[in-house]
Amino acid sequence: MAETEKLNSVKVMVIDDSNTIRRSAEIFLLRAGCQVILAEDGFDALAKIADHQPDIIFCDIMMPRLDGYQTCSLIKKNQRFRATPVIMLSSKDGLFDRARGRMAGSNQYLTKPFTKDSLLQAVSAFSPQRASGGTNG
Repeated sequence: MAETEKLNSVKVMVIDDSNTIRRSAEIFLLRAGCQVILAEDGFDALAKIADHQPDIIFCDIMMPRLDGYQTCSLIKKNQRFRATPVIMLSSKDGLFDRARGRMAGSNQYLTKPFTKDSLLQAVSAFSPQRASGGTNG
């Protein structure tokens, strides 16, 4: 399948305090050929971002200590990672939540429970191969 070939070796970080969500996303992404980095909250994610330098970040909104909006905002304020796409994950689907995500700098908004297809479509839309015309090696 050509769609999954495009996702080979794309580094995806999934930040969610729910083990179930993290594991589901990890399974979908690994099957598509992505490299997956998992973080259980914003602090965990911020500690791992510099080491792993993900291509795309999925970030839950409702998390303890540092919520998704704060995490996204901190990522986007960092010169090195401001261009990294951040996709918010939330069970809330209100206009206010989407607007607040945009204000924090998010690139897209996925509602939970997400499907395998919606997750992979988001990765595909923001994958570095697509952005550079597929000549990234």
